[in-house]
Amino acid sequence: MTQKPHVWPSLRYEDPVAAMRFLSDALGFVKVVEYQNDEGIIEHAQMSWPNGGGIMLGQARENSAIAELPAGTGAVYLVAPDPDELFVRAKSAGATIVMELTDQEYGSRDFTVRDQRVFFGPSGRTRARSPAQREAG
Repeated sequence: MTQKPHVWPSLRYEDPVAAMRFLSDALGFVKVVEYQNDEGIIEHAQMSWPNGGGIMLGQARENSAIAELPAGTGAVYLVAPDPDELFVRAKSAGATIVMELTDQEYGSRDFTVRDQRVFFGPSGRTRARSPAQREAG
């Protein structure tokens, strides 16, 4: 039985519209919902990750439960079935490349891109493997 993800990063952005555009164009996220207050401020938005899970985000504002966190800081690790394809997509969409595609000794194939100040590090494998697991194949 496949379980639904129960962990959803929540991010604050100075410009959530630009953030959602980046997440969609560069990484393939899909906007699920967006709620604006009477002043047009995006208080909550949710974007799904095609491979499961997603993120919640909103405008940096003083009345937020996470108001003490600096806007646009953090890192989100994405698990992608084809990191090479996703890397090409992100690069084509103008993402800032922080780390090129790299095969890690623990069995992952990673790259890191940046949007505003949030880092996204997609990988082709769901879990790191111990040295014994790597030797066993």
